Amino acid sequence: MDAGTKDIENPPPLPLILERRIRKRRPPLSILRSRVKQEVACSTPRVRSLFSGFFPVVRWLPKYKLQQYVWGDVMSGLIVGIILVPQAIAYCLLAGVEPIYGLYTSFFANIIYFFMGTSKHVSVGIFSLMSLMIGQVVDREVYLAGFDLNEDSGISANSLDILNGTQGTNLSATEMGSMGIECGKECYAINIAAAVTFLAGIYQVMMAIFRLGFVSVYLSAPMLDGFATGASFTILTVQAKYLLGLKIPRHQGYGTVVVTWINILSSIHKTNICDLITSAICITILVAGKEIQDRYKARLKIPLPTELIVVAGATLISHFGDLHSHYESSVSGHIPTGFMPPTVPSFGLMPRVALDAIPLAIISFAFTVSLSEMFAKKNGYTVRPNQEMLAIGFCNIIPSFFHCFTTSAALAKTMVKESTGCQTQVSSLVSAVVVLLVLLFFAPFFYALQKCVLASIIIVSLRGALRKFRDVPAKWHTSRIDAIVWMVTMAATALISVELGLLVGVFFSMLCIVFLTQKPKVSLLGRVNDTTVYEDLEEYENLIPPARVHIFQFQAPLYYANKDSFLKSLYKSVKVEPFLELTKRRKADKIKAKEMKTDKTNGEVVLGLVERELDFHTIVLDCSTIPFIDSTGVATIESLIKDYKEVGVSILLASCNTSVIDNLRRGSFFRKNDKDIENILFYTVHAAVLHANTRAAAVEHMMNKEFTVKELKE
Repeated sequence: MDAGTKDIENPPPLPLILERRIRKRRPPLSILRSRVKQEVACSTPRVRSLFSGFFPVVRWLPKYKLQQYVWGDVMSGLIVGIILVPQAIAYCLLAGVEPIYGLYTSFFANIIYFFMGTSKHVSVGIFSLMSLMIGQVVDREVYLAGFDLNEDSGISANSLDILNGTQGTNLSATEMGSMGIECGKECYAINIAAAVTFLAGIYQVMMAIFRLGFVSVYLSAPMLDGFATGASFTILTVQAKYLLGLKIPRHQGYGTVVVTWINILSSIHKTNICDLITSAICITILVAGKEIQDRYKARLKIPLPTELIVVAGATLISHFGDLHSHYESSVSGHIPTGFMPPTVPSFGLMPRVALDAIPLAIISFAFTVSLSEMFAKKNGYTVRPNQEMLAIGFCNIIPSFFHCFTTSAALAKTMVKESTGCQTQVSSLVSAVVVLLVLLFFAPFFYALQKCVLASIIIVSLRGALRKFRDVPAKWHTSRIDAIVWMVTMAATALISVELGLLVGVFFSMLCIVFLTQKPKVSLLGRVNDTTVYEDLEEYENLIPPARVHIFQFQAPLYYANKDSFLKSLYKSVKVEPFLELTKRRKADKIKAKEMKTDKTNGEVVLGLVERELDFHTIVLDCSTIPFIDSTGVATIESLIKDYKEVGVSILLASCNTSVIDNLRRGSFFRKNDKDIENILFYTVHAAVLHANTRAAAVEHMMNKEFTVKELKE
């Protein structure tokens, strides 16, 4: 045996207890005072820092390299603006508001993000998922206010009460006139949307102030993908009636997809042939354009403006063919130019939509922050997630005063910005200018644009989300839990509702994590040749199990919910359950006592448990894979030590992290003043094994010595 092997077999003595650093915790009141003092301190550098932090544009704009950046920013801004205009008009069908409000939303969101955003590539504006969620709230409230969902209505007394916070009182016509209140369906719908948007922005700003961005960690990637795919089914269903030219009100309540398709099939005989033919042509052109773009994107320097071509061509054909009059085809109607005067969002409506704004706020900031971080990492710069939350919050708060609805970052337009040479947030400013030109000059030209064309644009834009079905087999192969989370979230979102689908996805994801801690991987470890490394006996070949020592590894936290699983898996692994072992010994003791009484060979019968030699004397718990332990877990290990001690087996702990050690100490696990810590806790598995064998050898030696003395006396 060489010197190296001898050193491994007989390592130098290691200190059993490392000396922990003494950390003096400041009193909470002192910490609070220092933070308050720091926050309220006012100085010129601090004011400058706060201002530049709140408006990052003042930091990067003075460093703008005009000749190097301007071409890429202008090109990407123009292309995204061209794509944004038809989508802004189209997504208003989802939001249940007039097309002009989609243009307002896109304009203000891009302007505000230019000043406050930290991502160079994210495109913030109108987003199909946000539009759908807004539309569901708008349609519900419009329906409850007494408006007809199919036709424009006049003043509704119920809606007037809600708008003015006087719901439950009857306002006379004289009182309404004196208050100057007039609000039709269109006005009421955008008031609902603005109120939800204002609250969503407030929630996002509050989350940024109180550093609540951690909420997004509960939105896993499989859950978000499933949610987006399920929502895409709902969007497809809601838009299907426009493709066929059917006048079916949007279903209120759960099961929108199922009920809507039943209504569509029952009214299929009323299909407008003109809208059907137009939809088929538009979808064919749009899909062909997307396929050409995907196939030849390496050769095409800029994306094909397929949506703009379809919108322009369809508008001209509808205008000169007078399709609305001849075939009763539904059109967008008059889109005014310019801006409406700003108004304060209705505080009377906010209590009705306060809960609806919560999922909107969470989904909006989750998509924005995740996209900004993803593209920042890809392009080699950093973003500030908290500032992104503030930016998207104010992209909702400020526009809500200008008749806008909730915004978010959109993946498709962000990818277009990156692929067309975007360099900075100046591209957002250029996109806003494109939308502004449409608002000021070109909006009336979209009067004859058929709604089925807008629906076709929306449906074709769902190709990416619906294609996620092709990834399910790969997800299942990679992680069955992720695949199940995706399928459950998708089904709940599509078949129940978007809001409940989000809740189901979050809670199901958390249940899956709990399930994983309930059934974690457990293993017995063996030694790698003559080293101090120990690995899983079932996973590796040629490992040597320590003589008469079991090393048990539990790969999960030990807490109240999985303590039973921990005990069962340990008993199964070492093949000895203390209670059953004691029961067997008591039965054997009774049998032996009866035999001794029958034989009567000795006048004095001594009763006691019959000793049964086990094939091990120590269990070492490898705690390296236990991230934390609660009071129930501490009590579980304490009872485990006590139970196994009764059958002659010792329990040792190895490789515990400091948080586990601290929790054990708080639970007086090592007795007063850590009296037993040196005999229970070890910093490596190998040290615990050596200690177990040394102690067992000493005990065996003492027993042999006592037995020899007894023989000599006899």
